[in-house]
Amino acid sequence: MKNLLLFLMATLLICAGNLHAQDPESVPESQEASEPEDERQRRGVRRLGDVVGEGSDEWSMDIPSIDMPAQPVEPQPEVNLPDPEQDALLQNLLTRRAFVPDDPDIQAALESLMDQVGADARAALNAGNLEQAQQLVSVMAEFTPNRAVIRDVRAEITRRASVSQTLSEADAALAAGRLVTPPGQSAADLYQQVLALEAGNAAAQAGLDNTQQALIAEAVELGQELDFEGAEGLLLRAEDVFDAPDRIEQARASIGEFRAEYSSELDRQVVQNIDQGNYDQAEAGITQLVALGHDRERVDALRSSLADARVYGGFEPGQVFSDTISRLNREGPNMVVIPAGSFMMGSPDNESDRFSNEGPRHRVTFERGFALSRTEVSVGDFAAFVRDTGYRTDAERTGNSRVYDLRTGRMDRQNNITWRNDYVGDPADDELPVIHVSWNDAQAYARWLRQQTGRNYRLPSEAEFEYALRAGSQTRFWWGDGSPGNVVENLTGDGDSSPTNARWNIAFRRYSDGYWGPAPTGSFEPNPFGLYDMAGNVMEWTEDCWHDSFVRAPGDGSAWVNPGCERRVIKGGSWSSTPAMSRSAFRLSSTPNSTDMRVGFRVARDL
Repeated sequence: MKNLLLFLMATLLICAGNLHAQDPESVPESQEASEPEDERQRRGVRRLGDVVGEGSDEWSMDIPSIDMPAQPVEPQPEVNLPDPEQDALLQNLLTRRAFVPDDPDIQAALESLMDQVGADARAALNAGNLEQAQQLVSVMAEFTPNRAVIRDVRAEITRRASVSQTLSEADAALAAGRLVTPPGQSAADLYQQVLALEAGNAAAQAGLDNTQQALIAEAVELGQELDFEGAEGLLLRAEDVFDAPDRIEQARASIGEFRAEYSSELDRQVVQNIDQGNYDQAEAGITQLVALGHDRERVDALRSSLADARVYGGFEPGQVFSDTISRLNREGPNMVVIPAGSFMMGSPDNESDRFSNEGPRHRVTFERGFALSRTEVSVGDFAAFVRDTGYRTDAERTGNSRVYDLRTGRMDRQNNITWRNDYVGDPADDELPVIHVSWNDAQAYARWLRQQTGRNYRLPSEAEFEYALRAGSQTRFWWGDGSPGNVVENLTGDGDSSPTNARWNIAFRRYSDGYWGPAPTGSFEPNPFGLYDMAGNVMEWTEDCWHDSFVRAPGDGSAWVNPGCERRVIKGGSWSSTPAMSRSAFRLSSTPNSTDMRVGFRVARDL
C-alpha cells in the first residue's frame, strides 16, 4: 500500500515538474504558503489541469480531477498471490480500494483478477497441486467466497484428510489382526472406505492385498487345527476382499490336501484301534471322519467293522484263525469265532436222563463273540508247550494217572502215566487229544499262550462251552434228541468194539464210529459252529467252580468263580460216555489237580 502511494505521488510530481519547465510563471512558493491548507491541496491537484499557452493555443492534459481522501477509508485484507505480476496488480487494486471502496472499476478489476486466480486454482487442483490450489482459493475467499472452485478445493482437502485418516486406521486394524471384523472398523472395510473416497488408491489396494493374504494364512492355520469349516468361511471372506482367485484356489487346494491326508491317517488309526481293541478311540475317530466329510461308504464300512469288532474283535462269526507263538515261530491252535447270541442254559425239567444240577434252566446272552479252539488241544500242541517251558504236569508230580484196562474193561490208576501216554498207557501219537492233564495243567498251557501271543487265551466258561456245544440247538444233543443218523462224534455206539472185542452195555443204538478210545482230533463232523469233538472224544475242563445248581448263575456267559473253590466243572462227552452223559446239558466236576484218560481240554480266546 505504501509503495503504491509513493508511486502515485511520484507520478503526480513528475507531471507537475513537466508543467513548471514549460511555464516559468508558476505560482511562487511564498504565495502558496500564504494560502489556506485546503486551498493549497485543491490547487495542488488542479495544477495538473492548468492551461499551457494563451487564447486559442491553450492546451490541457485533460486529467480528471481525483477527489482522494487524505487517509484510507476501509482496511484491506493482507493477502498475497504466488504470481508476482498478479500479486502486484492485487496490491494496487487493494490500495485503491482502500481509498475508494465502492469504485466499480476497481471491483471489476478485482473480479477479473479473481477469474485468473480461479483458473489457476482449478488448474492446480486438476494437477494435484493441492497446496498451491489452497493458497489461491484462500485469497479468492476474501473477495469472491461463493466461487465453485473454492468449494471444490476445500472438498478435496477434506477428502484427502479423510483418506489419510481412514488409511491410517485401516493399517492399524490390519496390524491388530482385525481383518474382517468388527463391521465398519475392520481392515477390509476401512480400506474399502478409502477406495470409495479415492478410487484406485494404491495404498488401499496394497492394504486389501495384505488383508487377503492374512485371511488366507488364518484359513490355512484353521485347517491345520482341523477347523475346516472355519477355514472355508475365511476363504470365502477373502474372495470378497481382493481379486486374486488363483491365490484363493491355491490355499483351498492346500487345505484340501491336508484334509485328505489327515482323513487318510485318521482312517488308518481307526482301523488300527479296531484291531487293537481300542473301540472307544475307534468310535471317536469315526465320528471325526464324519465331521471331516469322509467318504460315506467308507465311514459305513468302518462303522460296520467297529460293530463287528466290539462283538467279534474284528473277526467274522465262523472265521478260523490262529496266532503265532513268537518264540517258537509256530502257529497256535486253530480258533473258531463263535457268534454272539443268546440261549437257554441247562436242561428243561422234562428232558430224558436229566440231572438236578442242570437247572434251573436260565437264559444266557453273549453281547460279544469269543473264540474256541476247533479241536481239543493235541499231544503235539502240549509237547511244544512243555519243550518251551520245561513244565511238569500234576500227573508227573504225583507219578500216576487213571488208564483203561483192556483186559478187564476197568479204569484204574497206574504209575508212570503222563500226558505222553494214551488212554491205555501206551505212547500217544501227536494227533491225539492230550489227556492225563489236570485243570492246573490246562491253565498253565493257556497262560503260556497268553504270554507268547499277547492275546487273552484262557479256559472257556461253562456257559461258553455249552453255548458252543449246542450251536443254536436246544435239543438233548446238538444233532437232535436221539442217536445220530450219521457219524458225527466219537461216541459210545452199539456197533463199536474194543481191541479185545468188548462192547458197550449202554450206547447209542445203531451207531459206530470205529474207535474205542480217543480218536485223533478233528476226525469227525464239526457242529454248526465249526467245532469238532464237543460232545465226544474226551471231556474237557472249563474255568468255572462247581455249583450244584444254576441258582444265581451269571447271565452274561462269564465264568462263575468263587474264591477258594475246590472243584472245577467238566463239560462234554467222551469216547466212553453213555448217551445220557453226552447230552449238551450234562456236567461233571473234579478237583483241579485230578487227571484221567477221559479228560482233556480246549482253549478259549477273547476277541
